Amino acid sequence: MTNDTSVQYAGFWRRFAATLIDSLLIVLVMLPILLAIYGAEYFEGGAEIKSGWDLLLQLVIPLLLTVWFWRRYLGTPGKVLLKVKVVDAESGNAMTNGQAVGRYFAYLASSLPLGLGFVWIVFDSKKRGWHDIICRTVVIKREAG
Repeated sequence: MTNDTSVQYAGFWRRFAATLIDSLLIVLVMLPILLAIYGAEYFEGGAEIKSGWDLLLQLVIPLLLTVWFWRRYLGTPGKVLLKVKVVDAESGNAMTNGQAVGRYFAYLASSLPLGLGFVWIVFDSKKRGWHDIICRTVVIKREAG
């Protein structure tokens, strides 16, 4: 796959739109759950973890769902809707479990310095963010059909 000229890499704006779709879906799913558990007071306090439910809802479930979507569908719902997929950069196959978990946590490397790791997508020849480079993945357009 590394020398395949027919591969079309997904650019910054398509990936950004997929992230917006995913974020909206997360809010639509999590908001009713948080309101049912804590009520409206939950949103009046700080951003700290308030209980085991918070740990589960904010950290564990997003990790598990994201990795599951990447492994099962080669992308989160936003990426699937926008017809792109996340694959191993060398083989073009699905990421391994290790790559998927690593990519999830490598988002920290991309986001911490003012999101520069995401902006990098604009400048990289294969449209990779730092998290893609770290975990040897690429985001490519799905073939029609």
